[in-house]
Amino acid sequence: MSPPSVPVAPPISVVIAARNEAPRLPLLLADLAVAPELVAEVLVVDGASTDATVRVAALAGARVLANTPGRGLQLARGIACSSSSTWLMLLHADARLGTGWRAAVVAALALPEAAWYFDLVIDGGHPALRLVEGAVALRSRWRQLPYGDQGLLLPRLLLNRAGGLAPIPLMEDLDLVQRLQRHTHLRPLEARLRVDGRRWRTLGIWQTALANARLRRAWRRGLPAELLAQRYYGSAVRERRRG
Repeated sequence: MSPPSVPVAPPISVVIAARNEAPRLPLLLADLAVAPELVAEVLVVDGASTDATVRVAALAGARVLANTPGRGLQLARGIACSSSSTWLMLLHADARLGTGWRAAVVAALALPEAAWYFDLVIDGGHPALRLVEGAVALRSRWRQLPYGDQGLLLPRLLLNRAGGLAPIPLMEDLDLVQRLQRHTHLRPLEARLRVDGRRWRTLGIWQTALANARLRRAWRRGLPAELLAQRYYGSAVRERRRG
């Protein structure tokens, strides 16, 4: 069954933060390519990749921007450089859009103004990952706190009213959703977004969940995002070297 009809002009600018995602990024770009009626442009903001990320993004037809590494810095740059499309979709480069995402997005565009997020699925078969996904779903629905790895679809005017996306290297997602809560409801799209599970495999599932919780707590206590980014990315590098 084809998705419902949408306006002739594609309404969405997609902004993707990427760094060293050459093996995974083409799959996400292929997901987006099946919806030209929705996607006006795809901007891949590269954070100093040392692999073929820039090349594969350009070959897939995305507009590629170079930027200082850091998801918030990259996404903010992409938003600033995007066209005047009425909607924005913010994604990480290691994600895959699940079956039915087009129809879910079309339905969201037709509803009253809101910010929308995907249901998180972490790639991997360990049962503990399913528990993590369930906890994320509860947190997102009950506390209105979806995070950046779940993607975000929202009207550009709503983002502007909330003060935009802060150009910080980490915690930009928590900072944004907390400000969005003052203006709108954050709602599930009822479509899945599958993310790469390598960080969970590298650090360990419960160790990763605990490390993420500690970072969020430190952010709420006022530690600078730059320091938290050093902790977040540094821990992953150390664990890869041990492996």
